[in-house]
Amino acid sequence: MSEIEKRLTDMGLELPPDCPPRASFVKYRLWNGLLVLSGQICEWNGTPRWFGPVTEDSDLAEMQKAAQMCALNLLYCAREALGSLDRVEQVLRLGGFVNSAPGFGQGPAIIDGASNLFIDLFGEAGRHARTAVCVASLPVNAAVEVDALLAVR
Repeated sequence: MSEIEKRLTDMGLELPPDCPPRASFVKYRLWNGLLVLSGQICEWNGTPRWFGPVTEDSDLAEMQKAAQMCALNLLYCAREALGSLDRVEQVLRLGGFVNSAPGFGQGPAIIDGASNLFIDLFGEAGRHARTAVCVASLPVNAAVEVDALLAVR
């Protein structure tokens, strides 16, 4: 077990058993020390768990868990690509998308669920540039989707 996976376990979290792609794309692309991770929705082993649209009445903590689940899927894909999460040198960027009602302004707070997991796991190397936007829809009406760009050893 890698040091990063041990931290994850110590946090009471685990990686999903699988992360199947939903369409005609690859889950990741490794190139010149960069790992580009395709967007992952808030699903566990192919089963979506949270749905949109997110509204002002939605529970912020629950939606942050949805974003965290996206991050766990990204980590699964990173481990698949690299063999070990200990090869992650720096989380460079996250892109976060929230399936929300018009006028919803808490998208960035929701994506913090993914950002905070990367920071908690990787420390300063987990701090990243980020985009967090609200959108009209996501695949299978998922509440949240997150993609990532990582520098690797």
